[in-house]
Amino acid sequence: MGSKIDLAIIGSGGAAFAAAIRATGLGKSVVMIERSTFGGTCVNTGCIPSKSLLAAAEARHTAADAAARFPGIGATAGPVNMPALVRGKQSLVESLRGEKYEDVADAYGWRVLHGDASFAGSPDAPVLHTVTGDGEVEMIEAEHYLVATGSAPWAAPIPGLATVDYLTSTTAMELTEVPKSLLVLGGGYVAMEQAQLFARLGARVTMLVRSRLASKEEPEASRALEDVFADEGIQVVRPAEVTSVVHDSDSGRVVATTNVSGPEQEFRADRVLVATGRRPVTEGLNLDVVGVKTGQAGEVMVTDQLQSTNRRVWAAGDVTGHHEFVYVAAQHGAMIVDNAFTSPDRAIDYAHLPRVTFTSPALAAVGMTEEQALAAGIRCDCRVLPLTYVPRALVNRDTRGLIKIVADTDTGRVLGLTAVAKDAGELAAAGVYILEGRMTLDQVTRSWAPYLTMAEGIKIAAQSFTTDVSKLSCCAV
Repeated sequence: MGSKIDLAIIGSGGAAFAAAIRATGLGKSVVMIERSTFGGTCVNTGCIPSKSLLAAAEARHTAADAAARFPGIGATAGPVNMPALVRGKQSLVESLRGEKYEDVADAYGWRVLHGDASFAGSPDAPVLHTVTGDGEVEMIEAEHYLVATGSAPWAAPIPGLATVDYLTSTTAMELTEVPKSLLVLGGGYVAMEQAQLFARLGARVTMLVRSRLASKEEPEASRALEDVFADEGIQVVRPAEVTSVVHDSDSGRVVATTNVSGPEQEFRADRVLVATGRRPVTEGLNLDVVGVKTGQAGEVMVTDQLQSTNRRVWAAGDVTGHHEFVYVAAQHGAMIVDNAFTSPDRAIDYAHLPRVTFTSPALAAVGMTEEQALAAGIRCDCRVLPLTYVPRALVNRDTRGLIKIVADTDTGRVLGLTAVAKDAGELAAAGVYILEGRMTLDQVTRSWAPYLTMAEGIKIAAQSFTTDVSKLSCCAV
C-alpha cells in the first residue's frame, strides 16, 4: 500500500503539531507518524510533568519556610506521599495529552500513524517506510518531509556508570519514594531544577558540577543560585570532574569519585541522577540513505531556514541541536511549512530568545550576556541590582536574587537582561519587548512600571546606571 501527501511528519511533539496545524490551514494533506507516546517530550516527560512536580515541591517548601519569613504565620510540611504526587502528575499529563494533542489532531483531521518510520528510496526520490504496531507496512511519498523526533536524556561516558541503576530526568519523575540522599551530576537547567525539586521533597542533595551552575548565563546569576541552594541545604561541589560512578554492594549505595581541583574525593548517596545533557533522536531513521547529513551528536544539520542537505527534508526542534525549548520547536515547525509551501525564505533568529530555568527563585535571561557583548566587540556597560532594592521582593520577604542589565555604552541601548527572582520568566518576557523595541536605558527609566510588581525591578535596574537607587523612595520614580 502506498500514499502520496504534501507533508509527512516524523514525531508528534511541539514542532510536529505547529507544522501540522499550519499546513492543514494552508489546505495541505498531512500524515504524522509517532513510534512512542503521542504528544512528544513536553507534555509527557518534559515541561508539564517536571513543572507540575516543581510547583508541588515549592508548595511544600513554602509551608515549611512560612514561619521564618512571615511573623505570626505558623505552618508545617509533613512527609511526602510520593505515589499520590506522581499519580496527580500523571493525571495532569494524560488530561493535557488528550485535550491539547489527541483532540487537536482529531479536530484538524490529519492522519496519525502509530509505528516506526525510516527513510528509503534515494536523495532524489525519498520515501518513508512505516511499520505500524500491528505490523502493517506502508510506503509514504510526500512533497516534503519533517523530522521532528526531539531529543532524549544523555549520560556522559563515565567509567562504571553503565553498571549503575542511575536516574534521568525522565525516570526520576516516576519514583514512588523520595531518596534519602541523591547525587546530581551536572549543573545545567535540568540538573538545577531536579536538584531543588528533590531537596524540597526531603532528599539530601549533592550536586557535582564540572564548571559552575548555569555556565552559559551570567556568573552573578550562578553565584546567586548557589547561595540559594546552600540556604536550602543543597551542596554544590565545583569544579568537579566525575571520574567514576559505581555501586557499592556492601552498603547498597552509589559511590561517585571526583577530582575537585586536587586529590580525589568520594561522594555517596542512595541514588544518582545523571543530568549531563540531551542528544537528538535520529538513530534508525536512515537519514544517510536520502542524503541528510547529521552532526557529531546525531543532530540534523540544517540551514537558517531549517532545510537539511536534502531540499525536501526539513528538521525542527531539539533534533536540530538548536535551543531546547518547546516554544523554539513550535516556531520551527510553523516556519518550515511557510518555507516549504509559500516560499517566504524565513530564517530563524535567536537574538531575542528568552531563556528560563524554573528553579525557585527562577533564572531567566534574554539577549546578550556581558561576555557575549564583549566578544562581539561592543563597548558595554552593566549594572547588577540586588533584589533588596525591589519593593515587591521586600514585601515577599524574599530578596534572594538580582536583575542585571547589559547596555551599549555608546547608544544606551539595552542589549541583555538577566534575572534571578520569583517569576523571572515574566521579566524575561518584558525584556523581549524592550530588546525588540531597541529601547535605551533612558526610555526604560521614563516608561510606566506598576508599583509592587517584580517587573518594576527592570526600571529600577535601568535607573541604577545614573542614579544611586539606595536613595530613592520606595514608591517614587
